[in-house]
Amino acid sequence: MAFSAPEDLVVTQAGLDDWPVVRAWAVDEGWNPGVADSAAFFAQDPQGFFIGRIDGEPVSAISVVNYGSDYAFLGWYLVRPDARGRGFGLTTWKTALAHAENRTVGLDGVVAQQDNYRRSGFELAHRTFRFTGAAPAGETPADVRPAGPGDLADITAYDSACTPADRPRFLAHWLTGPGHHTLVRRDGDRVTGYGVIRPGHDCPRIGPLFADTTEDARALFAALTTEAVGREVAIDVPETNTAAVALAEEAGLTPSFETARMYTGPVRPYAQERVFGVTTLELG
Repeated sequence: MAFSAPEDLVVTQAGLDDWPVVRAWAVDEGWNPGVADSAAFFAQDPQGFFIGRIDGEPVSAISVVNYGSDYAFLGWYLVRPDARGRGFGLTTWKTALAHAENRTVGLDGVVAQQDNYRRSGFELAHRTFRFTGAAPAGETPADVRPAGPGDLADITAYDSACTPADRPRFLAHWLTGPGHHTLVRRDGDRVTGYGVIRPGHDCPRIGPLFADTTEDARALFAALTTEAVGREVAIDVPETNTAAVALAEEAGLTPSFETARMYTGPVRPYAQERVFGVTTLELG
């Protein structure tokens, strides 16, 4: 369905082929998007991406990706700089939010937009800080190894305990995407944590980093960064996990970017103490 607004803005669902221009806007904003993220994003909910056009030219974008029947996540809220201040963003926002229906919607909002999000019914859950810096030298612990097909079911179950919604379709692509390296730590048959590092536009990004304990997280972090020693890496850390903040600081990383996790309603309980690194600010 298409929606019209003043100045003939037309908002429609977007396809994967439409998204490179939106990714380029995110690069210009300094968001450091992952190089190969889009396929995993669209795999979760192909109908959850929207783009606004004037005379066929893209000027605005947003995603509202549904996870199951109770939860959705909003991201990629962007308006081309020369088209701002004309209501295009708000029209695109309203069009996309209808896709969530009655689900609770989450987002990771930049500081400049947080007051607008509050006026739209979003409430603060916690702040998240992007920590960046040169990856320290380290070694891969013996009990951390690359994840294989046989690990997928266990990692998916572990992930579900660490997030507000199950996301098997997304994970099936995220764990094995081009350039994505997924590592898992086990204690016997039990997963005690896993993490992914992937190429970003500016530097590699770590996410998620989910772990039972700081020891598990530290082991995974050391293994994830072995191929990036001396190069800048980035990880998005929820401020509520003080052990995660301490781990990032211990590694010599410093805050460079701030967002707020906000929700329109309740989300199911999940193991927030295991979240040492958010998966992605675009899809939660």
